[in-house]
Amino acid sequence: MRNLKLLTPILLAFLSSSLNANDILKEQELGQILFFDKNLSKNRTQSCATCHNPNTGFVDERENGVSKMASLGDDEKSLGDRQAPTASYAKFSPSFHFDEKKQKYIGGQFWDGRAATLEEQAGGPPLNPIEMGMKDKKEVVERLKENSLYIESFQKIYGKDIFQNEEVAYEAMTKAIASFERSDEFSPFDSKYDRHLKGEYDLTPLEDLGKSIFFSNNNNSCAKCHVLKGEDKKGETFTNYEYHNIGTPANHSLREKNGVKTIDEGLLANPNVTDESQKGKYKVPTLRNVAVTAPYMHNGVFADLKTVVEFYDKYSNKERTINPETKKVWDEPEVKENISLEELRTKALNDRKVEALVAFMKLLTDKKYEHLLEK
Repeated sequence: MRNLKLLTPILLAFLSSSLNANDILKEQELGQILFFDKNLSKNRTQSCATCHNPNTGFVDERENGVSKMASLGDDEKSLGDRQAPTASYAKFSPSFHFDEKKQKYIGGQFWDGRAATLEEQAGGPPLNPIEMGMKDKKEVVERLKENSLYIESFQKIYGKDIFQNEEVAYEAMTKAIASFERSDEFSPFDSKYDRHLKGEYDLTPLEDLGKSIFFSNNNNSCAKCHVLKGEDKKGETFTNYEYHNIGTPANHSLREKNGVKTIDEGLLANPNVTDESQKGKYKVPTLRNVAVTAPYMHNGVFADLKTVVEFYDKYSNKERTINPETKKVWDEPEVKENISLEELRTKALNDRKVEALVAFMKLLTDKKYEHLLEK
């Protein structure tokens, strides 16, 4: 039997080969409908939009009893050990690969890059038993065939024989969803920062200070991981798509709820990665909409953006010993090996500079989410 992992990119190439501009537009429209369709989950209670709500920065805003730290599954009891990252600006992440020059893993989707592309990411949750919970691809395709609109749309876009093979039909579904995720709705580049670059918004003194600190490698470490193109460059996504262990502690509150006892190995949990030195590393997330997509870190252990800045500062500031949320000393890293100390250590920040960095990151909020900053 042919290897399905090898078959997937071949299928995607086949599905893409005959699409014209009008078909691509139709594909995005189909993907939008699929993105919101709860019928593609076992109990018909969950869609892509459930955990990536377009109204809240494409994250899961549900409380779930653990303050949004992780997403509740379709069965209304399963709880993962990581939070759903924002789907905004996800289309810019390169396919997962090992960069020989940098000697680092780059790109992909999910916190550990286990989905190489947006299409692979879209195909994961429906079959995950603690997410949408469908048994297999055939069962998902049977749900698609319940809807006459899907049958007509799939056949028009991908060919009349699309449903003769559930593998091909499933790949078509993931491609449609990924096509929608590549639309401008997910990446409008219209934040105050973008408007500032066009001369349409004047920074406040605090925002201007934060911008100077953020882009300066001499004063802060932000730019080492959260800058791809450079200061004042159009289309900056505020991540270099690398993987790092920053010493994030375990989220004990979440673990009490989900019963997980094992260490989260981060990048090493990716089935394509066997190098033990990758343990505890996670993909550097975009900072676009970061101020409205709390909680923070892969496990949602921090509730406030200011806490995150202070957490980073603790590596350079001997006085930054207390977690402001717990009022206790910072917890130990879940994975103590491989911490990116070279990238983390820099000049210590005073409280005003911490506030300035937070103010700058608020500038990265898309216009349609600016009202959420006041909540």
